[in-house]
Amino acid sequence: MSIPEGVKVVAVNRRAHFDYAIDETFECGVCLLGTEVKSIKENRFSFPDAFAEVRDGEVWMRNFNVSEYPFSSAAFQHEPERKKKLLLHAQEIKRIDRRVREKGYTLVPLSVYLKKGLIKIELGLCKGKKMYDKRSDIREKELDREMHRALRRRNEG
Repeated sequence: MSIPEGVKVVAVNRRAHFDYAIDETFECGVCLLGTEVKSIKENRFSFPDAFAEVRDGEVWMRNFNVSEYPFSSAAFQHEPERKKKLLLHAQEIKRIDRRVREKGYTLVPLSVYLKKGLIKIELGLCKGKKMYDKRSDIREKELDREMHRALRRRNEG
């Protein structure tokens, strides 16, 4: 994701880029409670095994764990494991629903960021990689690294 001006990246799901081939990305808003917003801004959440699903024309995120905010009273606390509704345009939801019904596609959160004070999630339409795909990615990264080292040595010497 290229970071535009006025955007503060809170967290990136690097594991998703390794485990999945990302076909398409979407910017989503999230329906959150006040204590959830404060916890996310303090980076008190985890989403390594989070995923999204389409139900009744709405997109819901599961396994997105937001820790309780320590400075609020018990009356205003949220449930850390509750599912969160993602906000997308109706046409995007229909397109996502069609693609997810295809074999092998899933919705994975790629990053969480602040844009104009609002919490946004970059959602990826992904297909799981096989082990040999992961190996080829590792091989490509290693070759790239070696090439950059060789160029650096050539420019220095």
